[in-house]
Amino acid sequence: MSVSLRLSRGGSKKRPYYKIVVANSRAPRDGKYLEQVGTYNPLLAKDDVNRVRLTEDRVRYWIGVGAQATDRVARLLDKAGVQERTPTNNPNKAEPGKKAKERAEDKASKAAEAEEAKKAAEEEAKAAAAAPAEEPAVEEAPAAEEPTNEGVSADAPAEGAVEPDAEAPQVESASEPAEGAADDKAEG
Repeated sequence: MSVSLRLSRGGSKKRPYYKIVVANSRAPRDGKYLEQVGTYNPLLAKDDVNRVRLTEDRVRYWIGVGAQATDRVARLLDKAGVQERTPTNNPNKAEPGKKAKERAEDKASKAAEAEEAKKAAEEEAKAAAAAPAEEPAVEEAPAAEEPTNEGVSADAPAEGAVEPDAEAPQVESASEPAEGAADDKAEG
């Protein structure tokens, strides 16, 4: 059976209060425990004496017989001077993840592109404002003359125009019934 020193939550909703207990590591968090060895009230100020209360001789006994403290309890015991805890070092703790870095790089590159575009637009605007004042007025070139139809008679079709074929067959209109259809109705 492995024994651990851990917190057992009590108190009401949004008002936590913890018991520091010695319990079987497989027992539920707030379930049956072997012994209560202290209390922890996170709502009190950090320098308050009643924030963490421990029965030091019982804590030392349980540690001596092999009880393992959870991380939070180990921090509390270290602060109380009962058991020294080796501090953990995670240099990447505050560093953003891979995808967050990619998003930040994309955002930075888009911002740089927008800044370059803004500067280019400002330079063009300055050049456009300065250009009419520096250059002399240029006269417009005469427009190209449009082709005229001098020598072509009004009755003649234009080049490329299609003339209606006089010998093309006439299409029957839908309102006149075909001759064969009238005969079929009379017989039927």
